[in-house]
Amino acid sequence: MKPKPKPKNILFVMFDQLRWDYLSCYGHPHLKTPNIDRLASRGVRFTRAYVQSPICGPSRMSTYTGRYVHSHGASWNGIPLKVGEMTMGDHLRAAGMGCWLVGKTHMRADAEGMRRLGLDPDSIIGARVAECGFDVFERDDGMVAIGPDGPLENPDDHRYSHYLRERGYAGDNPWHDHANSGVDAAGNVLSGWFMKNAAEAANIEEPDSETPYLTRRAMEFIEQASAPWLCHLSYIKPHWPYIVPAPYHTMYDTSHIKPAVRTNEEFDNAHPVLKAFMTSPVGKAFSRDEVREAVIPAYMGLIKQCDDQIGLLLEWLDQTGRMDDTMIVLTSDHGDFLGDHWMGEKTFFHDTSVKIPLIIFDPSSDADATRGTVCDELVESIDLLPTFLEIAGAIRKPSATSWKASRWCPSCMAGRKARIVTASSANMITLPLPSPSGWGSARARRSSSWSPTGGTS
Repeated sequence: MKPKPKPKNILFVMFDQLRWDYLSCYGHPHLKTPNIDRLASRGVRFTRAYVQSPICGPSRMSTYTGRYVHSHGASWNGIPLKVGEMTMGDHLRAAGMGCWLVGKTHMRADAEGMRRLGLDPDSIIGARVAECGFDVFERDDGMVAIGPDGPLENPDDHRYSHYLRERGYAGDNPWHDHANSGVDAAGNVLSGWFMKNAAEAANIEEPDSETPYLTRRAMEFIEQASAPWLCHLSYIKPHWPYIVPAPYHTMYDTSHIKPAVRTNEEFDNAHPVLKAFMTSPVGKAFSRDEVREAVIPAYMGLIKQCDDQIGLLLEWLDQTGRMDDTMIVLTSDHGDFLGDHWMGEKTFFHDTSVKIPLIIFDPSSDADATRGTVCDELVESIDLLPTFLEIAGAIRKPSATSWKASRWCPSCMAGRKARIVTASSANMITLPLPSPSGWGSARARRSSSWSPTGGTS
């Protein structure tokens, strides 16, 4: 068989709010995800991968810049990524690889900084600065909510909303009224924002829901793209609203719910900050069994739909020959408490929030020895950017030794048993830390039992 060369394209798949332990290849006892499992069997599955923040915006900004949150400064949702931050797109284009978005970034543009520097948002450079360095095939952050103070996002700004109207879904906000709500016998909208409606079927034909839509849009991008490219397929789900179309809404029930990881002692002795979140409305809600019993089966249904779409995508890539020249990276931006530790949402540095699934498939023959293997080394989402630059053939500066320490493409890992460490100390790891003068390095001490929470839950 003719050896396969290094991949020339990268499909970077990210799910939103997907817990690492809600995939069968990571050990979920009831939720079977055969397509994601199949990708893992053809690549490398990482068991200790972590994001830099449990919150969507700052987590993604770290992934897209290769920098820690305290470095890039976008520390919460809605805080802009300041003008001047080098992003994945900036680095990849300099190496000759396009960087395109299909889906969500949660990026807030630094409009004030752009005005100060005279950057026209309609110019090429202005558009890239405003879109976190990506060229946009389609951006869709979801969350088209309308409240008493107006819309969180304008429905008319979303191509998906126009698509739904073209498909006959009526109303001022079809994203909410159809894709993320149920409907009763009288035709009343049962909003997915209310967790009591999680067991309802979303009022939409399954192929028209958000996850299949973005899968098709990714295929459309790849079909017309000229290599080399990175396509960031960034799914909105299984992020709330917790509601899923038929048939996925009835696939799971209370018998498939894992017990909550929490104790009365943890609640009684919680730090005041944690106690405030435990006793917040969402914390109180997820402390109730009836809420978990409504929400978690819907959450599992959303993940099952995601897995089915990955199956369709992999089959299409095989049929079109793209699997032979495309690295596939599959991960999440953070997890979801789902009632563990008496909380909902994410917010804190528990494994349920900051530990993520990470699977990398490298089609090259050099990676054959790693297929179906598991890597237990500590990996961070900021390691992805140096890995992508390696595939793009970026020329590293002589001082940028941290890139080598953070390469996690399977072809780079073949024959390597552990992460690169400094010669002076086997428990020191080198992490990438971009600085104004270029890529430098920072060292962090770890032990084989290290965990952000000091535990495993």
